Amino acid sequence: MESKAQNPACEESDVKALLSGAKTIAVVGISPREDAPSHDVAKYLIEQGYDVIGVNPARSEILGVKCYPNLKAVPHHVDLVDIFRRVDSIPPVVDEAIEIGAGAVWMQLGLEHEEAARKARAAGLCVVMNKCTKIEHRRYFGPRTL
Repeated sequence: MESKAQNPACEESDVKALLSGAKTIAVVGISPREDAPSHDVAKYLIEQGYDVIGVNPARSEILGVKCYPNLKAVPHHVDLVDIFRRVDSIPPVVDEAIEIGAGAVWMQLGLEHEEAARKARAAGLCVVMNKCTKIEHRRYFGPRTL
């Protein structure tokens, strides 16, 4: 595994490289509610051409994408784990991201967990905290429509 020092995209300030390199994004905590931030962000990411995977144990599909009960159930590689869960739920999500060999974990706007972040970085994952993937994508790339 690459360490943080070997991978410049692991620097939290360089989210552009992370977003441009990611192809598959697992949205953990995706909601079927259209007014939920996770729903809005997942929809945006789909519109931008990312392969979005839903992680919601109560649903089999949201926004036309297959949902899985957890990250370990996803049958293929995940580049970026986008977390929309309570702060106390972040450590087990990060543990699963490490276990499946994800490339990065992204804690959405308002979410930070330093201990989980340290553990992810030590395992070679890139970490972003307290930022929104939609906002950051728009900042660097602007929205596009398929």
